[in-house]
Amino acid sequence: MDKFETLTGIAAPMPLINVDTDMIIPKQFLKTIKRSGLGVNLFDEMRYDDDRNEIPGFVLNKPQYREAEILVAGDNFGCGSSREHAPWAIKDFGIRCVIAPSYADIFYNNCFKNGILPIVLPQEQVDVLMKDAEKGANARMSIDLEAQTVTTSDGEVFNFELDSFKKHCLMNGLDDIGLTLEKSASVAAFEAQASAARPWV
Repeated sequence: MDKFETLTGIAAPMPLINVDTDMIIPKQFLKTIKRSGLGVNLFDEMRYDDDRNEIPGFVLNKPQYREAEILVAGDNFGCGSSREHAPWAIKDFGIRCVIAPSYADIFYNNCFKNGILPIVLPQEQVDVLMKDAEKGANARMSIDLEAQTVTTSDGEVFNFELDSFKKHCLMNGLDDIGLTLEKSASVAAFEAQASAARPWV
């Protein structure tokens, strides 16, 4: 998993509440077990019409937001079913950070396992960031995970809270497998001791 330390990029505004995982990645795209290739279908039913033409008014189809790396979203983002494909699609599109007043718990935790930083901020601060994002590609936000800050294009700084363990995992690029491999020496020592004590097993 890629490390997350700092990020400065374009933020796309999506002021919708209760964006569920079926909106993020519709059910017909859940057949794959690969984490790559889902970005083209992110928000598929909002991005394309029935003939697979892009809908010009959708934020990620606008030229100024096609390279967005930050998504400023509404309350209760990622609700609905617990599909891990949702963060896979977000990450594959190129978004590394989502900022919202709240998230569904399973989606929130899945983000950390896939190298995405979900930031929780009060609604009034999200409103400021939403307006900043509406300025387009020239307004770039900065995220500093070590300092736990979000900085607007105008230099206004907001601090966010984050669990220290989740922060450690993101900053070191550790998913569940990576965390296990950190203990590989201890596991090997235990296995050697167990084999010596019980060679018949």
